[in-house]
Amino acid sequence: MQQPRLVILGSGGHAKVIAEIFEESNAFEIAGFTSLSPTETLFHYPYLGDDSQLPQLLAQGITHAFPAIGSNRIRHRMLAQLQSLGFGLPNAISRHATLSPRTTLGAAIAIMPGAIVNSSSTIEDGAILNTASSIDHDNHIGSCAHIAPGCHLAGNVTVGEGAFLAAGSAAIPGVTIGPWATVGAGGVVIRDITAGVTVVGVPATRLLR
Repeated sequence: MQQPRLVILGSGGHAKVIAEIFEESNAFEIAGFTSLSPTETLFHYPYLGDDSQLPQLLAQGITHAFPAIGSNRIRHRMLAQLQSLGFGLPNAISRHATLSPRTTLGAAIAIMPGAIVNSSSTIEDGAILNTASSIDHDNHIGSCAHIAPGCHLAGNVTVGEGAFLAAGSAAIPGVTIGPWATVGAGGVVIRDITAGVTVVGVPATRLLR
């Protein structure tokens, strides 16, 4: 049976990891990638134009797409565009990740090598669980949130849409991190974080500009 064809949006380091996850799964034929610049490369895959070419690529039989873009806001926007165009949105889940069978998954999720998701957690569309991060039981990770490498979330943590938890950060049980909030690298969240704010340090407190 012929594999469905997939276009990867993006060509940076995040896209490289995503491409390798799809290569190891062998579930899709990677038809190429889109990027803002024709001089960028993604391994040996062909450059298919910028994102304005997506309707034409769909018409040519490239039926699936993955927004391999690190920026939460750009990924959020591109995910909405892909959904409106009618692309299939597979998940990129490394075979070296560990997921509870009771995990609930949305679409276009990236789960990198070494990531762990324990029982009864929900991961919404477009979220990134990066390398060696851990999501304990009953967590809720919102759409297009990014849990960076080495982050560790205890049980019953809620992470809002578009939130970014930088490398090595952590959260104690039961806290809520609001939509589009940022937790700085190494920060430890011990109380709820308001939407849109940036917190840093141990314990994590609001960064005053």
